[in-house]
Amino acid sequence: MRTSPIINNSFGGDPFALGSGPAYGRWRAWKTRNYPASAEELVVPIAAAPRLSAGETEALRQRLLKANMAIYDCGTGSAVTKDDVAALGARFGLRRLDRHEGADEDGIASLRQDAGNRLERYIPYTDRPIQWHTDGYYNPPERRIRAMMLHCVSAAAEGGDNALFDPELAYLLLRDENPGHVALLSHEQAMTIPENPDAGGLVRAARTGPVFWREPTDGALALRYTARGRSIAWRDGATAEAAGHLKEILDRGSRYVFRHRLKPGQGVICNNVLHSRTGFRDTTERHRLFYRARYYDRIAGTAPGEAWPREGT
Repeated sequence: MRTSPIINNSFGGDPFALGSGPAYGRWRAWKTRNYPASAEELVVPIAAAPRLSAGETEALRQRLLKANMAIYDCGTGSAVTKDDVAALGARFGLRRLDRHEGADEDGIASLRQDAGNRLERYIPYTDRPIQWHTDGYYNPPERRIRAMMLHCVSAAAEGGDNALFDPELAYLLLRDENPGHVALLSHEQAMTIPENPDAGGLVRAARTGPVFWREPTDGALALRYTARGRSIAWRDGATAEAAGHLKEILDRGSRYVFRHRLKPGQGVICNNVLHSRTGFRDTTERHRLFYRARYYDRIAGTAPGEAWPREGT
C-alpha cells in the first residue's frame, strides 16, 4: 500500500503501514472502543433537511468520525427533494457530484425499477439483490468515489434492506487474520474490472487498481471493491485467494455489520462504505424510489488527522 502523509496522532505512527504493529494496535483499540452496536445507534433525527441545528450537525459528525457513516431521519411526513439531499451533502463538504450515465440531469440518480428502459441492464435499477460493493469501483482514479448519500423517498412493499460495513473494519478484520492478504489487495494492479460494452459501442474501458488504497493528501484509508464474480480479473492466484478471504469475512457477518431497512425520509451519508441490498417487491400501491448521490469529495472533517485523537489526548 502506497504510504501517505499522516498528521501526528496519539497512535505513535501510521497504523495502516503493515510494518507498524504498535501503532496499528493502538488504532485498533481506539477504532473498536465504543463502536456503534447497531444501525439504530447511527440514526440522528433531524427536524428540517437541510437546515441542521448545531446539535444535529454534531451528532451526525460524531457518527461519521467513528464509523464513516450516519443515518439521518427527517420523518416519514417530510418531502425531501433532490435539492435538499444535495444541500445536506454540501453541509459536510460534498459538492463534486459524479455525473455518471445513470444520473439525472442534476447529477443525482433516481433508483427505481427501470423495466424496458436503458438502465435495466444495471442491477441498482432492478428489484434484484445487490452483493457487497463500494460505489464506483469501476471508475478511473481521477473519478474515484469517496463519499455517497442514499435517500429513501418511498420503500418497496417488501425487501430492499441494506447492509452497511465500514471499510476500516473490513481492513481491520482482514489484517488480524492475514496481513499478507492486505498487502496483496493493496497492489496497484490487484483488481481489474472488465470493459463495459453497450449496443452503441464501448461505454467504459477496463479499470485496473487496488482494493485498499490511501488518499495521497491525508492518508485516509478507502476501499474499491465488488463481490461480483463474473469477469473480475485478479492480478494472480495469490491475490484471488486474498479476495476470497475478504469475501468470506463479508459473507460470514460480523457485529460490525449494520443491517437496516431505510424508511421514507431516512438516508445514509457515508465515506463510500461497503454496502449491499436484498431483493425487493413493488406493488401497484408501493414503489421503491431512492435518490443516490456520489461524490469525488470525502466528508469534511473525517481525515485521519481530524478524526483520530491528537497526541497527548
